[in-house]
Amino acid sequence: MAASDLAALAALFADETRAAFLLALLDGRAWTAGELARHAGVAPSTASEHLGKLVAGGVLAEERQGRHRYVRLADAGIAHLVEDLTARSEPAVAAPPRSLGAAGAGRAMARGRTCYDHLAGRLGITITEAMTARGLLRQDTGFALTDPGLAWFGELGVPLERRGRRPVARGCLDRTERRPHLAGIAGAALCRHALDAGWCVRIGSERAVKVTGEGESALYASLGIAPEELR
Repeated sequence: MAASDLAALAALFADETRAAFLLALLDGRAWTAGELARHAGVAPSTASEHLGKLVAGGVLAEERQGRHRYVRLADAGIAHLVEDLTARSEPAVAAPPRSLGAAGAGRAMARGRTCYDHLAGRLGITITEAMTARGLLRQDTGFALTDPGLAWFGELGVPLERRGRRPVARGCLDRTERRPHLAGIAGAALCRHALDAGWCVRIGSERAVKVTGEGESALYASLGIAPEELR
């Protein structure tokens, strides 16, 4: 990559409206231009201009269904870049919440949330550390599943479909815990399984998730995580 290419990519992130779009799209869904415009508090024409730049720069992928235009993050690499930048740009002292509702939403997001397509927050960290303690995951020489870790996914009935250059396991710096949680193919597969199997459910209108009673039992049985660690 030439210096000019890096500068052009950085410039796409260096706008508050575009940054608001990218943070919203970390939920892994496709959004319409109108939804993003309302989320960021800008006019539809302004949103379209910014989205055009992000799509042209390869940061977003565009889909059209009839009259509707949807955009999503281009791939998991872009999602990780947004999350890493968010973690590194968090102020040392967080600003106080503006309302009780905002405070509750903030606590829920810190307790457990999705980061694009994998689990983050204290929930993601707790699972990652439990996997490491049980020898299913190594963090000493970068993130890597061990042979017992691959077998563990097989026992859960969770396939690890390898596509493209995405790593099987990758550490993603958690923006609230400031420690890495499991991402990559394995992190995405585990998150999908947790939601499909009813271990976790989404709450609120953002990315927050909470562990169900069934999930507490399953995580205790499979990883030895005490239920109180998940609340």
